[in-house]
Amino acid sequence: MRALVIYESMFGNTRLIAEAVAEGLGADAVEVGAAPDTVTMDVDLLVVGGPTHAFGMTRPSTRKSAADQATGELVSKGRGLREWLSGVRMDGTVAAAFDTRVSKPRLPGSAAKGAVRRLRRLGVALAAPPESFYVTGTTGPLVEGELERARQWGEALARTVSV
Repeated sequence: MRALVIYESMFGNTRLIAEAVAEGLGADAVEVGAAPDTVTMDVDLLVVGGPTHAFGMTRPSTRKSAADQATGELVSKGRGLREWLSGVRMDGTVAAAFDTRVSKPRLPGSAAKGAVRRLRRLGVALAAPPESFYVTGTTGPLVEGELERARQWGEALARTVSV
């Protein structure tokens, strides 16, 4: 099985989750700015993920807000997952989506749910419901145990798609 993990990350937390998911899948994680414009039929599973901003996927205004809060360099500096999903071409790929969100208080909204809606519009079959991984605050860090949970989720996705 060939899998591809595409992620958007502001402060690095979503990148860490994407890398753990990719490890569980035996795949590579690619930052959305370097993602291909076409996902071909040789990709058996596409996994996309990004941070939840303002109750959904990032937009240029929320990415600017993140840049204003950053103490270091942002991971994703160009297009976001929303823009990539709006322009990507896919050939019958199966997909899954994840996001990172603040754990307390549990705020409504989910970037993963928005990504799933866009994937469905592209005619993609879903391998799993959207999944959320948690950070302790806007800039992180990840809640303890989330990297292992992400790796296990990747392994579970691999088993689901390989069946």
